[in-house]
Amino acid sequence: MSVVMIVEDELLEQEFLRALALDELTPEDTLLTCDSGEQAIKLAKQYRPNIIFMDVIIPETDGLTAIQEIRKFLPGACITILSAYSDFSYAQRAINLKVFEYLLKPIQPSAFKEVLGRMLKTVCEGHVPAEDSPADRIVETREDRQYFIEESVKFIKEHFKERLTLEMVASKVFVNPKYFSHVFKREMGVAFTEYVIQLKIQYACRLLETTNYPAYRISLECGFSDPSYFNRVFCAQMNTTPQAYRKFSHASKSRD
Repeated sequence: MSVVMIVEDELLEQEFLRALALDELTPEDTLLTCDSGEQAIKLAKQYRPNIIFMDVIIPETDGLTAIQEIRKFLPGACITILSAYSDFSYAQRAINLKVFEYLLKPIQPSAFKEVLGRMLKTVCEGHVPAEDSPADRIVETREDRQYFIEESVKFIKEHFKERLTLEMVASKVFVNPKYFSHVFKREMGVAFTEYVIQLKIQYACRLLETTNYPAYRISLECGFSDPSYFNRVFCAQMNTTPQAYRKFSHASKSRD
């Protein structure tokens, strides 16, 4: 009999993982769920789980610290980390804590079930198999992440003049919108919405410099449905109005 504990603070994600786990467990197994590090430590002391799925960013006590505490009284527990973060410092701590696997969100059902199956087998056999370290697997996922960022940027640059949403772009690269938003900001140094606005305003500047289009047409050409909103965004980005920018641009060319 196995005692499995899932620690995840997002209710929908917790229910999702719980359903996947129930598909793989037998009626004799016990499945526990909780949403904070402190609860995880208390449940671990009470029920002594031999398999644990631990989210990293959870309330009260973070996942890695909770694992460190649990290791003091359950040194042989088979633990897998769930995280939207793949920073190598997390991997280093994970290795030191002897985690079984490091799964990056969004969790794929097949990946979760495969890992749970291996954990159940490991617990049954009473040993941890020699495999690639979590750090090795994170390097692979980092390459995957770089690829989807490159693909998403390419798609954004092709479609920024349209009414583009984060959900649309995330679906094009087959990742969860929340995860996409987090990774995009970290990799690009700017939030998705801000990045799209920057592209729109850069294009607006080129149109102001090279055409005699009125502001409302430039607004439409750049994908803004409301000219007044376009003016506000342009002023916020450029610290001047579109009309003033055009005059300054033309005056600069005349002097040249």
